[in-house]
Amino acid sequence: MAATEEGNAAAWVTVEEWAGSSASALSLTAVLTASPSSLTSRRFGNRWGRVGGRLLGAFVPEGFPGSVTPDYVPFQMWDTLQGLSTYIRAMLSTQALLGAIGVGEKSATVIGATFQWFLRDLTGMLGGILFTFYQGSNLDSNAKMWRLVADFMNDLAGVASGATRAALTQHFALANNAADISAKEGSQETLATMLGMGLGMLLAHVTRGHALGVWVSFLSLTIFHMYANYKAVQSLSLTTLNYERSSILLHYFMENGGVLTPQQVSKQEHILPFWSSWRRLLGIKLPHEHVAKTRPYYRNDNYFLLDKGGSVHIFIHKQATATDVLKSFIHGLVLAHLMQKNKSGHSDARQWIDEKYNTFISKLQIEGYSTERLLSHSIVWRAHWSHGPSEEKLE
Repeated sequence: MAATEEGNAAAWVTVEEWAGSSASALSLTAVLTASPSSLTSRRFGNRWGRVGGRLLGAFVPEGFPGSVTPDYVPFQMWDTLQGLSTYIRAMLSTQALLGAIGVGEKSATVIGATFQWFLRDLTGMLGGILFTFYQGSNLDSNAKMWRLVADFMNDLAGVASGATRAALTQHFALANNAADISAKEGSQETLATMLGMGLGMLLAHVTRGHALGVWVSFLSLTIFHMYANYKAVQSLSLTTLNYERSSILLHYFMENGGVLTPQQVSKQEHILPFWSSWRRLLGIKLPHEHVAKTRPYYRNDNYFLLDKGGSVHIFIHKQATATDVLKSFIHGLVLAHLMQKNKSGHSDARQWIDEKYNTFISKLQIEGYSTERLLSHSIVWRAHWSHGPSEEKLE
């Protein structure tokens, strides 16, 4: 707002209207000038542009693009395309299913059609429950992988896709706007659903009575669906630390002294399921000579490392915090790396942790990584030990 007043002359006031998606992306939209004898207004910008901006506001978070991470747009683009193909396929499969249960045939019975429809829903529900039982605690640590698996296996999509979506929403929310992002994602999905239903009905009408056409259309859409899902997950650059991202970052830091950006790490991550080489040791009886030999290196830590049979096993103390778990895993990676180079593992690993661990964590934080915890499998087994001059106790 600007105002001037000179002597006894009548004062005039100018009011400017600025609008935009965020405080850093504002543009002048109108100017209002008022004086005792007149009132004038002038608008800037295209009317259709303003209408388009309002419509866009129904589908993107407030403050876009500054309120979301850079990988939000490519992920949503590919995710919307895969959703569109899903709804088109759903129309084709529903048409085939209704035909299979006898809709339109005089010999079909209501109870028979109802029972077959019930069996379809029941198998999906049971699959979701079993998946949650076996993998529920692993969804956060491998959100990209399970997001892809969920879309490949539609019976599990209701569980895995929903759970991993929550983790991704938190990742996108730069301005603590997870609720807004979730709401706008719902609007995008609704639009994709309506378009998919319309295109699906058109395709179902065109291919009606042509079995080969239905199969070719369905398989083509399925291949595109899988490709779009892969591209969507591939576009993500997560800043949380799980087993694999921690390994990639630490290896580069030990070799070069620097830290890769989330985008660089994303290109090296495995998206498809893979077997981790890290295993948690549960309930093993520790040889006394191993404990006595390595005891001095972990007196002040809430974890304990044991190298046995070419593997590094991590014992977590029952009083360990989330940062202790992260540190124990990094320490274990360092120990394994040094063992491969035939160095004196525990002493050199202890020295590396004391001298370089805090520097490593600081550089991760500068690059935007979340270093509060390690996204890992649920640790349901923990140990308790006490140090003494001549005895070692482990429960």
